Amino acid sequence: MTIRLSQLYIYPVKSMAGIPLESSQVDAMGLKHDRRWMLVDRDGHFMTQRTHPHMVLIRPSILDGRLVLTNSMGESHRVPGIEHAEATLGVQVWKDRVNAHRLSSDTDAWLSREIGEPCQLVYIADDEIRQCDLDYAKEGDRTGFSDGFPLLLISEASLAELNNRLPEQVPMIRFRPNLVVAGCEAHAEDNWRAIRIGGIGFRVVKPCSRCPIPTVNPETGRKEGPEPLKTLMSYRRRNNKVWFGQNLVHEGRGLLRVDAEVNILVT
Repeated sequence: MTIRLSQLYIYPVKSMAGIPLESSQVDAMGLKHDRRWMLVDRDGHFMTQRTHPHMVLIRPSILDGRLVLTNSMGESHRVPGIEHAEATLGVQVWKDRVNAHRLSSDTDAWLSREIGEPCQLVYIADDEIRQCDLDYAKEGDRTGFSDGFPLLLISEASLAELNNRLPEQVPMIRFRPNLVVAGCEAHAEDNWRAIRIGGIGFRVVKPCSRCPIPTVNPETGRKEGPEPLKTLMSYRRRNNKVWFGQNLVHEGRGLLRVDAEVNILVT
């Protein structure tokens, strides 16, 4: 059976809602616009659904290359581009210190009202180098504001296997993948080491250990109990972590399209 790319997502602002796409350019940091913006607190530390689950209720969109944010009431705010940035500051993403651009006091005020506490929206510029973890990646492998790697891949069969075990099914978006593939067996992606999609090569560098974010319902912005992590722990637990999906690093640039064939190069 042919394996194909069945779904494609970007998350322009780290931990806010995702955008399903039919196609996307792959640039130096991964999918174009993916996690190039991020919320930080007063001290410059990154903010996510782990502590602010209602972040997922803010829906980003890209209009004429600019970021637009829409809240749950349908009210929108257009974010200025980097050419209008008001300041440069160092921000913290896990162990990485990254130079970022603070874009707008008006944007920060709008978001602070939505989040319920002071925060700032920052952007990582094209020329900023955030090196991926060299325990798994190569020198020069870059990412934006992702947790650690530019792309996350999950197969439809892996989610189907999980949903067969759950009392209530969950959608793929709970796990926030970039690439979803169809036509393989459940967790076949665990065994891949190199793949090609639409002429672009990818290295499969590390399984994804799951944090509590999949327990957040993206429709309500609330954590709704221990699932699906409780069930995943029953069969996907190793070294006291829960694993679901694979982190990828891209080896080229180009265009990805839904329905492109996925070629397994190395297992």
